[in-house]
Amino acid sequence: MTHATTFVPAAELAKRNGMIFPNESDDYRQARNALLAEEIELRRHIERVAEQRRALPPGGEVTGDYRFEGKDGALDFADLFRDKQTLVVYSYMFGPQRERPCPMCTSLLSAWEGEARDIGQRVALAVVARSPIERLTTFAKERGWRNLNLYSDTNGNYSRDYHGIDKNGGDDSAFNVFTRRDGSIRHFWSGEMGVESADPGQDPRGAPDLMPLWTILDVTPEGRGINWYPKLDYPG
Repeated sequence: MTHATTFVPAAELAKRNGMIFPNESDDYRQARNALLAEEIELRRHIERVAEQRRALPPGGEVTGDYRFEGKDGALDFADLFRDKQTLVVYSYMFGPQRERPCPMCTSLLSAWEGEARDIGQRVALAVVARSPIERLTTFAKERGWRNLNLYSDTNGNYSRDYHGIDKNGGDDSAFNVFTRRDGSIRHFWSGEMGVESADPGQDPRGAPDLMPLWTILDVTPEGRGINWYPKLDYPG
């Protein structure tokens, strides 16, 4: 049961902010505190959404014939959980038709590489792609990834059922969460925000946004921009 919480108004909390920076103007501080009130409201909304997500009823039972191969051999879907009760799966756009993987997916996973062991204290994290495992591990070595658990979707069934393949048969990124409770494996949540739900003038993006990259760029005056893209390689 959710209990209502009475909050101090965000504008009042913003007024309590005592931070001042060298040589700032009164206009800057007034605008910054107004923004701070909005940031407080955003934090509260993020928490409300997270609470609503956690309260979802049980999702569909996982019953498909899903087969994977990791660096240590063949696995079924239950094996991906390892010793955890919750499994997070990212569908990596690195199918056999690609010479190189998706740069945007790679940028995301490079950030997660640094967090993988921390995440692994709470839940299992799996990265699934349709390329052979040898191809995935070779690229991981090139990229310096040591902590991500990479798996080849050997029969493609998982990718088809959980939106890792687009309507034209090509790769699509997907982010799914599964639970294992009382002997039953079920789907819990998936990112479902795509082109159809994008706002005018914005690329499709989810909420929460999975990429630390955007967290950094969103607090800069340049923002995300529209005329660049992550690269797989940078000179020097």
